[in-house]
Amino acid sequence: MSSERSINVGGVRIGGGAPVVVQSMTLTPTHDVPATTAQIAALASAGCEVVRCAVPKIEDADALKKIVRLSPIPVIADIHFNASLALRAIDAGVAAVRINPGNIGGPERVGQVVSAARVAGIPMRIGANSGSLPKHLHELAQQDQAEALVAAALEEVQLLERLEYHDFKISVKSTHVPTMIRAYRMLADKVPYPLHLGVTEAGTPFSGSIKSAIGIGALLADGIGDTLRVSLTADPVKEVEVAWEILKALGLRERGPVMIACPSCGRDNVGVENLAVEVEGRLKDYPQAFEVAVMGCAVNGPGEAGDADFGIAGGRDVGFIYAHGRVLKKVSSDILVDELFHEIDAWIEAGMRRPKRLKMAKPAALAMAEASEIPLD
Repeated sequence: MSSERSINVGGVRIGGGAPVVVQSMTLTPTHDVPATTAQIAALASAGCEVVRCAVPKIEDADALKKIVRLSPIPVIADIHFNASLALRAIDAGVAAVRINPGNIGGPERVGQVVSAARVAGIPMRIGANSGSLPKHLHELAQQDQAEALVAAALEEVQLLERLEYHDFKISVKSTHVPTMIRAYRMLADKVPYPLHLGVTEAGTPFSGSIKSAIGIGALLADGIGDTLRVSLTADPVKEVEVAWEILKALGLRERGPVMIACPSCGRDNVGVENLAVEVEGRLKDYPQAFEVAVMGCAVNGPGEAGDADFGIAGGRDVGFIYAHGRVLKKVSSDILVDELFHEIDAWIEAGMRRPKRLKMAKPAALAMAEASEIPLD
């Protein structure tokens, strides 16, 4: 169930059935304009669609005007504790502001920010994090943190609705994945506004990517969520890469190739791990969306490779290249990867036409045995 309402962040539509939007946050000091704009450029190249910049000081707010002008994607100002910084950011031309109405200085100051945002025609993001719940909800949080997160978010929603402002998205992030999932599910049943998904402070690329994939992925699979950030203790480009893998795995967005690779096992004839790493590295240069399978033996090769646009099944001395469900040719193992990409490049150049597939009726072992009779290319 996508959100009923949508917002427009610098030309990027969020919610109301629009594609799920990938965002990240710069980790450079915002007042360092060259460093910040360089990081934004790197994020945009990786597929980031909107970017958030922290604004803890006046010099950061004052730098936003130039950053907004140089940024290839919409810039959101991240503001806490100081409404005057939000007003400066809005004057600088940001595409949106992220505030926590509970720590910005009271309803009057929130009203000032809302008025400025309304005049500028920009949306806001509000919401609660597990580490920054208001004091009056601490007792509830001890009983059920998900309920406390939703209660905090709804208090902020009600404040903005009393100000007759509806141009916002909401988040209820938690470091605890089951809590985060429950909170968003509860909130989605109560509000029509777009939801920003994330497991806050998820951790390092290894553990943080897993937590984010489970938390964000579970909600997206339910149809909940309109934009997301994968919060990693890492270069933010990694956040964007993981975000896109989550969306691609769920079939929600396309960006570049998808690779399938069988796990290592005793049937591996070719060293499939090294083969997969080599293919994955070369696939990063392709912006087109297609699927490639890397298989190490005859058991899964014809099946999984046959379902992909292209595939290879390795052997000790020779390997097989598949294209759109059929064995294309047999080649020497030392040129298997080069030949795979030669075929991919030729297909792309010819317009990426996908022929009608024939269902494979033969057992995998028989299909591979027949393929082995193909003359070596």
